[in-house]
Amino acid sequence: MDLSNLKAAEGSVQSNNFRRGRGHGSGNGKTAGKGHKGQKARSGAPRPGFEGGQMPLYRRIPKRGFTNRNTLDIVGINVSVLEEKFDNDAVVTVESLMEAGIVKNPRDGVKILGNGELTKKLTVKANAFSEGAKAKIEALGGTCEVI
Repeated sequence: MDLSNLKAAEGSVQSNNFRRGRGHGSGNGKTAGKGHKGQKARSGAPRPGFEGGQMPLYRRIPKRGFTNRNTLDIVGINVSVLEEKFDNDAVVTVESLMEAGIVKNPRDGVKILGNGELTKKLTVKANAFSEGAKAKIEALGGTCEVI
């Protein structure tokens, strides 16, 4: 290694750090990247979203209700789906549901719901169970385990 092949570490040089208004030899002198005259060339140019006095879009669109920041996105799976995809005495986990193609993205958790019939004994490990699903699974000798 010598002085002719030294260079900055990858990602350390930021393209937005060049000095503005330092002469035309810098490629960004004179108007300092602001073009010639006009409102955007002056100091105090309008804020983002300003539409020249017209009512801006973010104020024209109606606001309704509110969004809870703490809400969970739970994926619901019915016992009828477990009946179709799993054999007797199988262990059903979130990973096995993903492998079987039932769940693509578990998001904040998987809840087993009680819609449909179940005829197989299953050991189910999920984040939550409805009362009906729990009753159907345990009635056949299966177990419900909350993870």
